[in-house]
Amino acid sequence: MPGRAAASSSGRDLEDRVVAVAEALGLRAHRRVRVGRRIWGAAREIDLVVGDRQNRRLGIECKYQGTAGSAEEKIPATIDDIRAWPIAGLVVFDGEGFSAHMRSFLVSTGKAVEFEDLEPWLRLFFGLELG
Repeated sequence: MPGRAAASSSGRDLEDRVVAVAEALGLRAHRRVRVGRRIWGAAREIDLVVGDRQNRRLGIECKYQGTAGSAEEKIPATIDDIRAWPIAGLVVFDGEGFSAHMRSFLVSTGKAVEFEDLEPWLRLFFGLELG
């Protein structure tokens, strides 16, 4: 499957890898889809919107963290932000910098998946043949 050979090295690289997985499954991917505004007025954008021929759509936020740091502290707000989207949403995360606690939190929400688990997740969501 394209996009799975090497680890991500940046957020943009992770987006590219997610797009490659989606397209290999026959899905379409659109980048930076604007979807209204946040409470303080800033534009709300979804990193990727993936869709199929039946017009089912999934918004995907891509979060990469290569080293330990404070970036992971913003992730719970991202999970919360997904509730305001007019479509289903998912956080795809990758990188060695996420703590074990944050990884557990993300998976426990049901709204996040590690990149390595993305393909089967997309297959289930879009009703594709299980590989």
